Amino acid sequence: MVRALDLAGYPWKAVGSPAEPDVVAPDGGWAGAVIAADGDLEGALAACRALRHRELPLSPLLLLVGAGHLPALDPADDLFDDFCVVPFDPPELELRLAHLLRRAGQGGRPELVEYGSLVLNLETYQAAIAGRPLDLTYMEYELLKFLATHPGKVFTREALLSQVWGYEYYGGARTVDVHVRRLRAKLGEEHAALISTVRSVGYRFGQTRWAAGWPGCGGTARAGRSRAR
Repeated sequence: MVRALDLAGYPWKAVGSPAEPDVVAPDGGWAGAVIAADGDLEGALAACRALRHRELPLSPLLLLVGAGHLPALDPADDLFDDFCVVPFDPPELELRLAHLLRRAGQGGRPELVEYGSLVLNLETYQAAIAGRPLDLTYMEYELLKFLATHPGKVFTREALLSQVWGYEYYGGARTVDVHVRRLRAKLGEEHAALISTVRSVGYRFGQTRWAAGWPGCGGTARAGRSRAR
């Protein structure tokens, strides 16, 4: 849950009782709460009840439950707004939060760059592939971000040095090769081909329409603030 919230760019704070959110709340207050109920359903529902009935009700409330708790949930219960069964896929949790926040008129998701299963959070400098967080250095992140925002385009090593490292950087083309090799290793064998080598030219991220077969297209990169989540 913590990784999913971090990668989605949501600020959060862990609390142990319904009274604590007010103590640690940021200036603008909390947009909602995720209640872990997989261990103690009755205690979690009691926490939801307390949050609902306080002077400033906290909404929306998302309940995390175990599959064995489903028969005990009442579909007419207004103590929570939605639930998610654990263990969950991070994209499912993000989507449910996005839906709840949009419905409640709360803030949207952070600025993201997405290509297939790759997601880069431009606000928190975090990245994940197929839900798995990537441990990237600053320059590895900057290089991956630049490539992912220009899918299908081929860049020479000199162009990448200029665009990513800057005109003042005097390192050689080997710098680019080293960073690409490290990125491929961190992406993993299954996703390393996202960055392909174009012989005698440079590197390309993703597929071109020609590579995938005209008129089809390999993947779609999306950047910017999308639907609230």
